[in-house]
Amino acid sequence: MLFFTIRRVLGSVVVLIASSFLVFLMTAFSFDPLAQYRQRNPPPPPEFFEALRERLGLNDPLLVRYFSWLKGAVSGDFGVNVNSVPVADQLFGRLAVTGRLVIAAMLLAVLLAIVVGVVSAVRQYKASDYFFTVFAYILIALPTFWFAALLKEFVAIGINDLVGEKLLFTLGEETPGIASYGTTSMIFWDRIGHLVLPTLSLGLLTFAAWSRFQRASMLDVLSADYMRLARAKGLPWRRVIVKHGLRNALIPLTTVVAIGVGAIFGGAIVTEQVFVWHGMGEYLIQDGIAKNDINVVLGWLLISAFFVVLFNLIADLLYAVLDPRIRLS
Repeated sequence: MLFFTIRRVLGSVVVLIASSFLVFLMTAFSFDPLAQYRQRNPPPPPEFFEALRERLGLNDPLLVRYFSWLKGAVSGDFGVNVNSVPVADQLFGRLAVTGRLVIAAMLLAVLLAIVVGVVSAVRQYKASDYFFTVFAYILIALPTFWFAALLKEFVAIGINDLVGEKLLFTLGEETPGIASYGTTSMIFWDRIGHLVLPTLSLGLLTFAAWSRFQRASMLDVLSADYMRLARAKGLPWRRVIVKHGLRNALIPLTTVVAIGVGAIFGGAIVTEQVFVWHGMGEYLIQDGIAKNDINVVLGWLLISAFFVVLFNLIADLLYAVLDPRIRLS
């Protein structure tokens, strides 16, 4: 297991370095850090642009610029934005905000996908299977922003009116200023109230597709010979499903979840815009793309690539836990 883990870690490092180069290459050709100055009326003199290009290192060869940026990124320095503010100072703070949303949504999606997928497979062609199938396809067809708006308009208002107080919040990741006067318990429950709707929005849409993979995988396992053998030995049906069936059926879902991390980050961008969260999504759109800021976009893409590679590494290690034969491959 140790050598298996070392091989996977080394492979992940190579993939991350390769992805960082591709990200830098695409960003360098897509963004112009000097665009905002060219739009001024009257535009600055050519000497200004030449001095700025020299200061930003734009006159250096592409590989020199890449290795200079990579050296800083490895140490946590992603350069400065167009306002000369260090990108890392803003990016990591917003990462904590987005991290709460992404982790909560993934946990919700994985748990629901496993439960619904297994129930649908075990009760194939029953009423519950048809219900979950229709429900999943409806969620898959819904746009993220529209589903989030529905949750804000109906779920939040309905529950708040029912209990007679404001339990669910529709704007922001926390009540403004609560960090200065609230206790630890107050801040925690306030953030939970702000987290519920964005988590439901992102998690339910993600679970819908994952549950279909889990159902299909579980159906394949149920028809396997070792499942019939375990049942023929007199083992209880529930034990056969959980101990023998579910463990093998989780392998395809693990792959889907690892690959889907990038899609969740993309969905978080839209979700943060709808619920006005000051996370990485807002930072990418308003401070990166809107301002043509290459360092902001590079920092965001590298952090996203890191988590995609990390979750794929975790998936590789989980394969070995779920099926020890994979360690020999």
